[in-house]
Amino acid sequence: MAIFTGMAQLLNLQAFKDFLRSGQIGGVLLLFSVAVSLFIANSAFGDEFAGFLATDFGFTFGTKVYSFSISAWINDALMAVFFLLVGLEIKREMVEGELSSVKKASLPVVAAMGGMLVPAFIYYIFNRNEPTVSGWGIPMATDIAFALAIISMLGKSAPLSLKIFLAALAIVDDLGAILVIAVFYTNEVHFDYLLMAGGVLALLLIFNYLNLKALFFYIIPGIFLWYFIHHSGIHATIAGVLLALTIPTNKTNIESPLEKLEHLLNGPVHYFIMPIFALANTNITFQKEMISGLVSPLGLGIIAGLFIGKTVGVTLFAWIAVKLKLGDLPSESGWKHIIGLGMLAGIGFTMSIFISLLSFEDALHITEAKFAILCASIISGLIGFVVLKSTKTTKAKVTA
Repeated sequence: MAIFTGMAQLLNLQAFKDFLRSGQIGGVLLLFSVAVSLFIANSAFGDEFAGFLATDFGFTFGTKVYSFSISAWINDALMAVFFLLVGLEIKREMVEGELSSVKKASLPVVAAMGGMLVPAFIYYIFNRNEPTVSGWGIPMATDIAFALAIISMLGKSAPLSLKIFLAALAIVDDLGAILVIAVFYTNEVHFDYLLMAGGVLALLLIFNYLNLKALFFYIIPGIFLWYFIHHSGIHATIAGVLLALTIPTNKTNIESPLEKLEHLLNGPVHYFIMPIFALANTNITFQKEMISGLVSPLGLGIIAGLFIGKTVGVTLFAWIAVKLKLGDLPSESGWKHIIGLGMLAGIGFTMSIFISLLSFEDALHITEAKFAILCASIISGLIGFVVLKSTKTTKAKVTA
């Protein structure tokens, strides 16, 4: 039994290393996509590229026409696949990883809560009497791919336990962002479609209860789940997470349907979907007004929220959790590591841009938000990297 337990732990660690590796390469591709998108937006092809993203694309089924802009397909359909992978990671961590017990989950969960609440509060303080107050969810998010890519570049300067802690924190952060999108960024709910989505979800839960392991039992109904949620008014990406939570997994060394699907999606999500999202949504045309936008309530709220709010929120809530003996710091890590990790959590790029698209209708506000997110993420990433690179690992686990 001990042998099988050890093998399961080894496989779980290998799965995390594979995820970390794909995140690191995916982060490099994200950076490349951002650079290409910025170049196109500020070249002679900028208007053509914007027109291309606005082009409708779809298909006809009987008398029904299903047509959306290319941008909508990317943000609503492809991003649902991204959230499916996030959901799979959340469930795996809850069953057999860093969120599998109260003791393991307490510190990253509490730290993630601080990393969401403090940035949102800071943004609100700057924008409470402004038309941009609806963007309070923007600085709550952490970009898993970029954050893990940067901490991976530290090599042995950052202990593996810290990387696992950041992954767990970012996953909890994403779950929080998903709930925020579902509750606060939904304008109108159509209960007939929501009821049909509930029926599909119930069917998926029955399949899970019957322990049906073939993935097509989940993927095919999952497509209908996405369609019904999309038409219900709730953002369609939530379908990805709901589908993920119904897919069976286990604690053994035998590959589960969840782990199989996770391995299948890791490459396409990190190497295709996320770069495509960055390419389509970072197309910022630089204007001199954008510089002044950085010191507007919107820009200051985002930059202060992501860089200062994330650092203070993660560190403060982690300190409170340790003081209350809810959890221990990651092995070989000290408080300077947590501060640097909090800074990396301020890389809100993909998720923050996604929430900004849902927050504003004014094109100028969206552009200013994107630019502020880009600046804040660069600041957070660079300073976080320097802090962690200059911090020595400790030999003993640190407790309060």
